[in-house]
Amino acid sequence: MSVTRLITHSFRNLCSASVDLHGELNFIIGENGSGKSSVLEALFFIGHGKSFRTSRVDDIVCHDSKDFVVSIKDENNRQFGLSRDVSKGTTLIKIDGERHNRLSDLAQHIAIQIVTPESFKLFFGGPKERRRFVDLGMFHVKHSFPQQWKKFSRILKQRNACLKVCNNSSDWNSVFRYWTEQFCKSSVEVAEIRQEYVANLTIELDLWLAILLPNIESRVRVQYLQGWPLTSNLDDALANNKSREMNYGHSLYGAHKFDVKFLLDKRPIETQLSRGQQKLFLLALTFAQAKLIERVERVKPIVLIDDVGAELDNKSRSALSKALSSIKCQVVITAIERSVISPFLQQLSCEGDYDDVNDIPGKLVQQPVEYYKMFHVEHGEISEIYLNDSECKIQKV
Repeated sequence: MSVTRLITHSFRNLCSASVDLHGELNFIIGENGSGKSSVLEALFFIGHGKSFRTSRVDDIVCHDSKDFVVSIKDENNRQFGLSRDVSKGTTLIKIDGERHNRLSDLAQHIAIQIVTPESFKLFFGGPKERRRFVDLGMFHVKHSFPQQWKKFSRILKQRNACLKVCNNSSDWNSVFRYWTEQFCKSSVEVAEIRQEYVANLTIELDLWLAILLPNIESRVRVQYLQGWPLTSNLDDALANNKSREMNYGHSLYGAHKFDVKFLLDKRPIETQLSRGQQKLFLLALTFAQAKLIERVERVKPIVLIDDVGAELDNKSRSALSKALSSIKCQVVITAIERSVISPFLQQLSCEGDYDDVNDIPGKLVQQPVEYYKMFHVEHGEISEIYLNDSECKIQKV
């Protein structure tokens, strides 16, 4: 899907906003604290039911309000809405005017991929962050995965409960043996589908690295770690560590311990790349996952890129602009200054390479609006920037 209209009420400092977005490429310009990242947060929130900036949902509401609303309309005129009443602690989900009880009902229609300063947690935040990233893609690509993971989580909970009350009675051993058998079977099922997904993600990642980081593309390796040693099956790993598990009171091996590592010349990629290169790698990984989501034709992904100028020099932004021309989904990009997005506009305007947007023959502003939309945000108010042959006109929306 693509979002044609975003409506917010009392969301962060976007007190009341209605924005008509472009179906492919959108630029949002504004100073720090102006509200540009709040636009991305609103889109992310309706796709995930949570924020990428805070774990406390109630912090999102405007300071003088008791509730907030986020609503979108897609290219098929379908409407999706989510509201939160802070005073009552209740959340209301609506799809085409009908109430729904589960956030997953929204998520199956909206596939939001995002790159923000917080995305570097993928390297430094531990296995949990990488599991979250991979499983988010699998939710949309592997349609059986949500139910498989729900089943596994239930079995894991039961097995951990057994470990917490462990004793030597025959009844306990019988119950523990049953849940261990179910746990091993479910772990292997989840691991197999994850391994297939990671293999496809790796193939797609190589294609995007060839555009964004061609100098390292052939040296990158994606290491899949299933959650237990490759040298033994899960049954043996659990049997050999039974006493340790009883001491800890939880399962030490299984699909919940899955990890994926990104290596450059056999070393962790975050120790080998500059901050700018790390961001390009994150973008390549995000585009690779978006492409896999697009390929299953269940839902069209939306890519959000926050503060595109941070860590990226002009050459890197030029490489990113080439990548954006190949990704077939809606993209929303924020930047502090309009000069930061010059490489992207140059890509839209002409085939040559120019050092500055003002050097482009024929004037950039002659490009028709169907290529992209540009917005300016100030003090929570969003204005669309209209370009003509002689000047940039800003009109409040």
